[in-house]
Amino acid sequence: MSIQQNLNTLINDLPETVTLVAVSKTKPNSDIMEAYHVGQRDFGENKIQDMVEKADALPKDIRWHMIGHVQRNKVKYMAGFVHLIHGIDNLKLLKEVDKQAQKHNRIIDCLLQIKIAEEDSKFGMTAAHAKTMLQTDVAALKNIRIVGVMGMATFTDNHDQIKNEFQRLKTIFEDLKSIVSPNCEMKTISMGMSGDYPLAIACGSNMIRVGSSIFGARNY
Repeated sequence: MSIQQNLNTLINDLPETVTLVAVSKTKPNSDIMEAYHVGQRDFGENKIQDMVEKADALPKDIRWHMIGHVQRNKVKYMAGFVHLIHGIDNLKLLKEVDKQAQKHNRIIDCLLQIKIAEEDSKFGMTAAHAKTMLQTDVAALKNIRIVGVMGMATFTDNHDQIKNEFQRLKTIFEDLKSIVSPNCEMKTISMGMSGDYPLAIACGSNMIRVGSSIFGARNY
């Protein structure tokens, strides 16, 4: 099937409350434009340099999501246009986003990446760390807004394990939602990818990151 057919099938199956981020990493601009012509506007990249190049060349109404691990020294390159940063996993990074957003007179929306998987290779902070950060540090940062959480389940065929990890993120989200802070508006749970998004949605996700189910296998 074509990208447009894949996308239409996927969109028709999704609840209206769920935002689809089309993961366009490693994909050429022509593929992104094929999805764009169906009406897709949210695209996810995992490398800032790639995202900058694509944002420069493609329509300006695209909402770019930074879904990969973010290096602090590269935040400045995307601060002028990034729509949502999914992978905030420490306070130093959040402070850098705030600093660079201020230079562009912007407020940048961010998700706290929570480590719910058992794999050591996955990034993310603990629920306790996230809670402390929201309670003590975030209010001083005027150019960011924490709008939710992001998590990646363990790469496994064990359905019950994935379900437990997704449910854990939903529980953490509900707990963090109760914290009152002027620049914290918890509304987004970003979890679920091509292989597990139906389960993620059933567990409370309202934002999914889907690549191969739309664009086919990645080009490395």
